[in-house]
Amino acid sequence: MTTLEVRTRAVRLGPRSLAALCLVSAVGVAGFGWPLFADPTSQVAAHAQDAPWLFAGLLVLLVAVVTATISESGLGPKAVAMLGVLAATGAALRPIGAGTAGIEPMFFLMVLSGRVLGPGFGFVLGSVTMFSSALLTGGVGPWLPFQMLAMGWFTMGAGLLPGPDRMRGRGELALLAAYGFCAAFAYGTVMNLAGWPFMGALASNVAFDPHADVTANLARFLAYCVATSLGWDLGRAVVTVVLTLTLGAPLLKALRRATRRAAFETPVTFAPR
Repeated sequence: MTTLEVRTRAVRLGPRSLAALCLVSAVGVAGFGWPLFADPTSQVAAHAQDAPWLFAGLLVLLVAVVTATISESGLGPKAVAMLGVLAATGAALRPIGAGTAGIEPMFFLMVLSGRVLGPGFGFVLGSVTMFSSALLTGGVGPWLPFQMLAMGWFTMGAGLLPGPDRMRGRGELALLAAYGFCAAFAYGTVMNLAGWPFMGALASNVAFDPHADVTANLARFLAYCVATSLGWDLGRAVVTVVLTLTLGAPLLKALRRATRRAAFETPVTFAPR
């Protein structure tokens, strides 16, 4: 392992970027989780059908702000080129298994990319990839801002795993596979939270009830997850694990080689003629 490999990062998060990430994450937690924590007598519960749209609009602005902040703090032309290649690849992979039992190969690419390129780059990559894939597949709707934020968290989390400069081999692949398995379920769960309030009275026994307490709504939400997405999330998790264990080693090596050669922290200069 060389010194350059240890020190090279696509994006180094500064105080402003960290503050923006914390802000958007806090609002995102509120946007996803408000149905479980809103008081039945509060004004939020009274506007249960409007709240998802409000949070969706707010998240669009916040994800844009945090992406711009991270870009300003260190996303140079080399990192932008790497971002474009990986986002385009991820967007192209997503339609392969669309609508087929959770076969979504883009998730394993996000895990490996976040691991090598770090949490800051990972958040931007996850958000941009989900946005690009939505345009490619026609999946644009009020759920897209939630998908962008959730995928940003998913990819950023891989960059926060321990031992990025020391752990290699089977141990690292096992760590990434375990993270991918758990994060695939976590992604599905938080996306269920985003769509659950839209159901209204369409499914009375599992839909969000703004007049029920937290315990009753939690039971409804768990039943909703089991009934609608458990099989899909399991498929996503298994595919992520299998691809990580089978293709992870060469892809990690390729990403690390590209990162070293890109030398992200070396400024681009042009020699005078």
